[in-house]
Amino acid sequence: MNAYRSKSLSFPWPPLLYSLAVIAALSLQRWYPLPLPFIWALVAWVVGALLTAIAVTLNVWAVKTLLDRRTTVLTQRCTAHLVTSGPFRFTRNPTYLGYTLLTASFGLLIGNLWFLVMAAVAAALTTLLVIRCEEMHLLSRFGCEFEFYCKRTRRWF
Repeated sequence: MNAYRSKSLSFPWPPLLYSLAVIAALSLQRWYPLPLPFIWALVAWVVGALLTAIAVTLNVWAVKTLLDRRTTVLTQRCTAHLVTSGPFRFTRNPTYLGYTLLTASFGLLIGNLWFLVMAAVAAALTTLLVIRCEEMHLLSRFGCEFEFYCKRTRRWF
């Protein structure tokens, strides 16, 4: 049996990666602060609030779509169905996109620009450590159907 067929990951990496990104951003701000001018702080806060709303909505919508299709939300379990509806019509990874937007938006809300850097780092690591394994799992489970889905839907946005 194909090793990727039973499950995509053995460890839930995304929560760890984004938690470490938050810790790194807070630490870097303490050691190497990136000041944000006052006038831009207000603009950043408004953009951060908007991104927070988008990120939370995206994550809730993605989880609801997965549950409606009766497939797993957890990355270390075997998926039952290829979900291509809801937010999955626009991005193959709406939850990770939501995590990334939430990390960046938190930095904008509190004026810590390191969160933007760490959100990008977490997204890159998520692609390398998580998404590629998940894609192998989906390819081994759903074959051509998953390939067609990949051709018409972007990985991130």
